[in-house]
Amino acid sequence: MHCPFCGAKDTKVIDSRLVADGIQVRRRRECLSCTERFTTYETAELVMPRLIKQDGSREPFDEDKLRAGMLRSLEKRPVSVEKIEEAINRIMHNLRACGDREVESLIVGELVMRELQKLDEVAYIRFASVYRRFKDLNEFREEIDRLEKEPQHSTDHLKSSEQ
Repeated sequence: MHCPFCGAKDTKVIDSRLVADGIQVRRRRECLSCTERFTTYETAELVMPRLIKQDGSREPFDEDKLRAGMLRSLEKRPVSVEKIEEAINRIMHNLRACGDREVESLIVGELVMRELQKLDEVAYIRFASVYRRFKDLNEFREEIDRLEKEPQHSTDHLKSSEQ
């Protein structure tokens, strides 16, 4: 680490501690040349995979686009912002955890539908109707019937399915 005061290359770490709920490391450093002290913060750089669209084109993952799509489905629904952000974070975590440099956009769509189904079934149906391009009322009705046949999700079930 270069000293920001004199530009020397040799500095030593005096103190390190976790901050920001453990996602950053704060390091107190001292320059070995001029003895000035300064603080640095270290965070992991987590790279999201690129998306392969249905037409074969590729584009960077866009968190804002993900959020906008989910918010559009959840519009006027009784779901807290905290729950929405948790769902977005789970989707992003799953995408990073897959370890692939590129993923098909269909995978992202399926992750979104899974999270929306946990949050709010009406929002799930809204998203699914656009995402799966229901052609008529019968396809819409079939999806609602399928939902009604599924057992209600409990919190324990959600936790076990994510591990």
